[in-house]
Amino acid sequence: MSFLRPWLIAVVMCGVSIASSGPVALLPQPAAAQAVETIVVEGNRRVEAETVRSYFRPGPGGRLDQPAIDDGLKALIATGLFQDVKINQAGGRIVVSVVENAVIGRIAFEGNKKIKDEQLSAEIQSKARGTFSRALVQSDTLRIAEIYRRSGRYDVRVTPEIIEQPSNRVDLIFTIVEGVKTGVRSVEFIGNSAYSAARLRDVIKTHESNLLSFLGNNDIYDPDRIEADRDLIRRFYLKNGFADAQVVAALTEYDPEKKGFNVTFKIEEGQQYRVGSVDFRSSIANFDASAMRSYSRVGVGSLYNVESVEKSTEEMQIEASRRGYAFAVVRPSGDRNFEAHTVSVVFNIDEGPRSYIERINLRGNTRTRDYVIRREFDIAEGDAYNRALVDRAERRLKNLDYFKSVKIVTEPGSSSDRVILIVDMEEKSTGDFSISGGYSTTDGALAEVSVSERNLLGKGLYAKASVSYGQYSRGISLSFVEPYLLDYRLALGFDTYWRQQLSNSYTSYGVTTLGFSPRLGFALREDLSLQLRYSLYQQSITLASAYNNCNNNASNTSLAYNPTPAYIKNVLGGVDPTNATDSGVYGYGCYGDGESSLPVRKELANGATWTSALGYTLNYNTLDNTKNPTDGLLVDFRQDFAGVGGDVTYLKTAVDTKYYTPLVSEIVNVIHLQGGILNKIGNNDLRMLDHFQMGPNLVRGFASNGIGPRDITYYNYGSNGDALGGTKYWGASMELQMPFWFLPKEVGLKGAVYADAGSLWGYQGPTSWTATGEVNTKACPTCGLQYDDGNVVRSSVGVGLIWASPFGPLRFDYAVPITKGKYDIVQEFRFGGGTSF
Repeated sequence: MSFLRPWLIAVVMCGVSIASSGPVALLPQPAAAQAVETIVVEGNRRVEAETVRSYFRPGPGGRLDQPAIDDGLKALIATGLFQDVKINQAGGRIVVSVVENAVIGRIAFEGNKKIKDEQLSAEIQSKARGTFSRALVQSDTLRIAEIYRRSGRYDVRVTPEIIEQPSNRVDLIFTIVEGVKTGVRSVEFIGNSAYSAARLRDVIKTHESNLLSFLGNNDIYDPDRIEADRDLIRRFYLKNGFADAQVVAALTEYDPEKKGFNVTFKIEEGQQYRVGSVDFRSSIANFDASAMRSYSRVGVGSLYNVESVEKSTEEMQIEASRRGYAFAVVRPSGDRNFEAHTVSVVFNIDEGPRSYIERINLRGNTRTRDYVIRREFDIAEGDAYNRALVDRAERRLKNLDYFKSVKIVTEPGSSSDRVILIVDMEEKSTGDFSISGGYSTTDGALAEVSVSERNLLGKGLYAKASVSYGQYSRGISLSFVEPYLLDYRLALGFDTYWRQQLSNSYTSYGVTTLGFSPRLGFALREDLSLQLRYSLYQQSITLASAYNNCNNNASNTSLAYNPTPAYIKNVLGGVDPTNATDSGVYGYGCYGDGESSLPVRKELANGATWTSALGYTLNYNTLDNTKNPTDGLLVDFRQDFAGVGGDVTYLKTAVDTKYYTPLVSEIVNVIHLQGGILNKIGNNDLRMLDHFQMGPNLVRGFASNGIGPRDITYYNYGSNGDALGGTKYWGASMELQMPFWFLPKEVGLKGAVYADAGSLWGYQGPTSWTATGEVNTKACPTCGLQYDDGNVVRSSVGVGLIWASPFGPLRFDYAVPITKGKYDIVQEFRFGGGTSF
């Protein structure tokens, strides 16, 4: 036992030492790991206990440690299924106590009149039969308020109300006080000197509130629209030579007294530059940069225009790709000369990175077929990536007018030389149903009902049907266009129509036309297009009996008992058949009491006539705006050859040119030139109906069909004969359009002053007719149609009022002729317009 004594003494000494140092401080020990089977779930009603347990995942060895329990607690709370979750550990068990969130029985909106329930339901995250979450309801409340603010109602108040129901269910009610519309009370500009505030207001989309604002929504304050306006202003300056222009700020301030926003754009214009020189440089071997000169739209001496530079860059890059340089990149640069106010433009052509398109992904096209979108691309998957072609595709997609927005972005592909194109779109309605009405001094009252669809069946097809009924004109038309014939960028169209023009104060006859016209159109480039067409139509004259009561038979003894004013005394002298003492000769013609002219009655006697013609139209368009242009050129050249079958032959040529250029103080100068010629082909005579008919469409201040050759056979007897038309015409007009500075721009009123000149001459229709009773050859062997065909220059000056009204475009003109033909018909006032609603 003696050998145990040292160990026993050591143990006792250790015990004494520990006791003398006080109580032992034990370190916290981790909770004992628990098995999953030891988890008890309490308080659950709808959620299964096993579902709750599934959120607690055991660690190594199949045991739950404290970190796993904490992770499970967080995961349960994140589900949003529970109001409260508590975990207790007692007696070797884990007790999970839950309080479940209520279930939403129904969601209702009260007080909303401007925005429908369906729109609000689609925007919020809370859903009927879903789990109720107070955080989610608060988020939905803010979302509803934001929707109203986007529509211009910043005074909106949204209050959620929760109604308890049995079985742990609630009804969720959003009570909405919409408030009044919060508009833009003023739009101001700071720093602008080259352009007035009124001119810049024309550039932007945001308008000031006025009496007509209820017809649109451009006066509603929208932060996104304000940002877009900043870019529009900057682009406007850049295209007008201000290369350094910046819109440094767009300040918005809410005015509680006016209950609207004051918007102020702060602009730094810089100076205006012209193009000093244009050069082309290439770093690509064997690539002749000078060959790109013909694709440049930038001219030396012209105002520096960033849009012209961009279009030139795009066309050069596309042309380089066509020549086999798929990765060529055109980068324009400009060297400013601040003293001379010029920019030296250099187009640098370099080898770009070698990247290919891996995929083109489309997003947002729920209705439009994929191939309708993909065919707007000149590149496909697997091709070399070309930014110019991508930008062109984006522009084409926007021009389709199928989408509210289109944006093409790139994402990295599966390797460093691969990119993925993402096309994000938001579709919009493409169908239109309209009821149109209008009135003009020529056509009288007119109403039209039309149904059209720009994206029929999501296949990009266009179809339209319309019916019009008016005081002097009626018609039915059907149109259909396939924009991509056989997957080529060729537009094939068909038009079928029936039109009836009734007699009025300008024409004694009516014309009924029934026709069919297929056409094929394609773009030669973005500003130049060509259309080929074939026209087949039937025309017939309609004439009231009062205008066709020619009774010119000298042997008709009934005239002695029932004389007609048409039985006019011969200018050579004669006797009155009702007077036994008068033995002269009568029966000179038939127009003395208002009968239609000889060509009209001849056309009536010949019956319906078929015209079969081939034609084309070449259109050049650089206008900045198709509805309200202020800059650019529009040229329309057309020719039609009739004689491909049918009853008539001719070659008709016409050209119409309009040039818009902005002048000082928002004045726009419009120069309008037009001309045409009708050539006879073969032995067939030209019909009167095929001649050009002109009036205020050539020189304002004259009546419809009031210019040119006219029947004057019985002019001396007080008869005003029909207009016969001519085979040649020309016209020139200069007009200055200007806004009324004392009126808000949103009213849409502009004034115009103009001077017109032109002429129509060269009648080549029938002048005689041997039909029985038409001319009394016994009385006058040499009698026939007499007409005036002097090549007199008609001219006028006038003023106009142009109104882009809520009821459609309206125009009022008052023009005074300065020079005219002897038999022309004057109409100083003219009005026309219409609308769709």
